[in-house]
Amino acid sequence: MTLFEIGDAQLADVPGIAVRGEIDINAVDALDTALDMQIRTTTGVFVVDLLEATFLDSTGLATLMRARGLLGTEDRELVILCGPGPVRRIFELTGTIELLVIYGSPEEALAALVPAD
Repeated sequence: MTLFEIGDAQLADVPGIAVRGEIDINAVDALDTALDMQIRTTTGVFVVDLLEATFLDSTGLATLMRARGLLGTEDRELVILCGPGPVRRIFELTGTIELLVIYGSPEEALAALVPAD
């Protein structure tokens, strides 16, 4: 069983990463590197898919907030996919949910990100 894995987010043509497993102090270096590389080589909205993340600690949260700041320097938006559960609860408990754009499913995010014809 993989405790932590990073892959490509599957949200139409929106760039981003998908994270599976536990995001903790042991995983943040890899997460930080993946975010930096992807953010620096893409444009527009950036998505982090946490739908299959099972745990998020303060170091993981800090890494996501740093990514938000990096995107903000280019007037880009960080979108997070995160359903109900322990990971979303961390955003709620820390108040960072008010600072982030969070959708509960890819369908919800696509409906909000793609203007209707």
